[in-house]
Amino acid sequence: MRLTAKSEYGLLALIDLACEGEDGPVSAREIAERQSIPTKFLEQLFVALRRAGIVNARRGAKGGFVLGRDPREITVLDIVEALEGPLAPTLCDGDSACAKSPVCAASTVWGRATRALRDVLGSTTLADLAEVQEAMGAREAIASDRG
Repeated sequence: MRLTAKSEYGLLALIDLACEGEDGPVSAREIAERQSIPTKFLEQLFVALRRAGIVNARRGAKGGFVLGRDPREITVLDIVEALEGPLAPTLCDGDSACAKSPVCAASTVWGRATRALRDVLGSTTLADLAEVQEAMGAREAIASDRG
């Protein structure tokens, strides 16, 4: 299953916000520039993420976006489902209301795939990814110092 640009860009933006937003609100424009995401598209994603309580908007001269919850409480699954809707790689995932599911061998593999994907995305938090991103950034700084 391939996730759409909504999930890919939304996750990149939220990792950025988790890394950069500790000192206060971050503008969508700043995030868009750092992550090479079209600003208008990112603003649309933030609308859905606000509805889901994942981000909050702050108005004013020093306004922007902040995380709506602790990043340790926001899973990748939360983000994907806020942007894409309920996660199901196919209509036939073994858990659907498909009349053929009880007699269809393919439904067993789709059901397992859906559960595995939900498990991976649901057990990975925004804090986990921000920590990895910050470590990668630190490694890049170390490598450039040596060069």
